[in-house]
Amino acid sequence: MALLNWRDAKHFDHSGDKPCVLCHKPTPLRSDRGKPVHKVCAESWLETHPQPAAGEVQQ
Repeated sequence: MALLNWRDAKHFDHSGDKPCVLCHKPTPLRSDRGKPVHKVCAESWLETHPQPAAGEVQQ
């Protein structure tokens, strides 16, 4: 499983918890796109939904 690097402060929302888009439990964490999601939930989702490499066309 690939581990995400969420050390950047942009992944923590000081305005409060919101439900994780995957498990629906509260989290102050945000994805790169600003969606509320736990780091472990995002890592698990990425493992089950592999992304194509840069320049690769998804079939």
